Amino acid sequence: MVHHNEDYSKHFSEKKFWDKILNFGKQAGVKLTYGTLLLFYTFKKPTVPKKVKSTILGALGYFILPLDVIPDFTPVVGYSDDLAIVVGALLVVATYIDAETKQLAKIKVIDWFGENVVKDTESLDDEMEKKLQDRREKKEMKNENKKVKENIKALKKGNKNDRINTND
Repeated sequence: MVHHNEDYSKHFSEKKFWDKILNFGKQAGVKLTYGTLLLFYTFKKPTVPKKVKSTILGALGYFILPLDVIPDFTPVVGYSDDLAIVVGALLVVATYIDAETKQLAKIKVIDWFGENVVKDTESLDDEMEKKLQDRREKKEMKNENKKVKENIKALKKGNKNDRINTND
């Protein structure tokens, strides 16, 4: 989802991230702030592979970059492109976002926005969980299809061997 990660990743630094979040987090909204925090805390985990970190850097670099497809200062829709990039990155890296990471991000968001935003964070969590479940189901279906094809192939091969043996 995040195209040309390396183009945006050069704009990421921890200082720039915190400056952007602290100065524009409320303007950006709960979902975007929570999403960027999820990405940030996931990025900080030493167990996350470099390829996943590259996706995160690209998304956070795009968020930090002041010149977007839709400029951030544009009323109402200014952060919609940032949200799309962040949500896309979240869906790519969702398997690396654990309960501890979610808790760290929620604590920050609740601290900044208040207790009433928990539903907004949970809606993003639900969206990620649904996407993960869809992926698991597709993977299971793919594995089942592969098994069926292997069984059909084995049956066909078995039938050929039977015909060869009966002709002897």
